[in-house]
Amino acid sequence: MLKVALVTGGTRGIGRAIAEDLQRDHKVVITWRTTAPEGLSPDISAIRADLAEPDAAFRVVAEVMAQLGRLDVIVNNAGVVRHTPKERFDAAAATAILAVNLLAPQALLAAALPHLKPGSAIVNISSVNAVLPPRDASTYGASKAALNLWTRAMAKELGGRGIRVNAVAPGAINTPEHPRSAELTALFVGETALGRMGEPRDIARAVRFLVSEQAGFITGEVLTVSGGYRL
Repeated sequence: MLKVALVTGGTRGIGRAIAEDLQRDHKVVITWRTTAPEGLSPDISAIRADLAEPDAAFRVVAEVMAQLGRLDVIVNNAGVVRHTPKERFDAAAATAILAVNLLAPQALLAAALPHLKPGSAIVNISSVNAVLPPRDASTYGASKAALNLWTRAMAKELGGRGIRVNAVAPGAINTPEHPRSAELTALFVGETALGRMGEPRDIARAVRFLVSEQAGFITGEVLTVSGGYRL
């Protein structure tokens, strides 16, 4: 029987690449909030949910269990990026960032934990900005730094149950939802050792590895996939 993977924010960019890659040998369910799924394999199920809402995670897990009867992999990809200059504190923006980037993964774990069996895997999509402070996006960077710490804490707490928890920290990735000017792209490429922007498939391959049996003795790690950004 195929394992079931839940990928949050799975209709575009990195999330879509992860969902399509895992779909080769998993039954995949994605969540979406604003971008409706188009052109995805009919074998990928989709649940509309705003993960900033307190009860959304429990509803999503309940729907997955009702549809498929099991849950083996969770990829916390949904995220919020807001650029907020330090001169203008935006409480609503900060709350939205923390709600989706940090609290939603915690809620999903709480909802899923009764159903996760030994051999299950969780991958949190972090960012190099957890350790490389981004300009005018410090709350975003802080949310990812906290996510990294939570990843390690959960790896320690769940290891005895045979559940692995890791994170992937992308560098500069070409995604349609975050278009960049030619000048900004050139800046990122110039600061990347491999001399190119990353692609969503680069992150998807890292996630596939971390949820696979090949990574069966890896937990509590943050795998940076950045092409050597700012070495």
